[in-house]
Amino acid sequence: MFNKKFSLKVVQGFTLVELMVVIAIIACLTMVSLPGLLKFLAKAKRSEAYLYLRTLAQAQKSYFIEHGTYTKNIGGSSGLGWQPEGTFNYSYGFPDGAEGEGHFTGQLKTSPALLSGASVSRTGFTLYAAGQIYGDKPDIISIDEKNVIKIVSDALTE
Repeated sequence: MFNKKFSLKVVQGFTLVELMVVIAIIACLTMVSLPGLLKFLAKAKRSEAYLYLRTLAQAQKSYFIEHGTYTKNIGGSSGLGWQPEGTFNYSYGFPDGAEGEGHFTGQLKTSPALLSGASVSRTGFTLYAAGQIYGDKPDIISIDEKNVIKIVSDALTE
């Protein structure tokens, strides 16, 4: 006359091993996709350089129409009066000259020395944008008075 009821409770959930396997799979997928994501972000930063180089080249052409020559003074009232809008990543302009006059340094803090290929003459110009967007190699892009854009140093190639 011993009536004790035994009930088996079904415990639902995941074991620690199952959770560890899921975390390991997620970590592997992250490691595989991260380089592609970083390269995609670097390409987005590069599109900024294309945009600002085109506007800077247009400002140089407008200056030429008014003064009959091009200038190295891209900022300030005595020059083009150009400056990048908002926050920007690349450095733009010429290696010589003061910040805000001869060049503008972006958030990536790329040295103006990387702009050394930029030049201006009475009849033409080559403007540079430089940024450390991906890896150790700098990304350097140029535009000339004919609106020809060239990638001088490609940070996105391995």
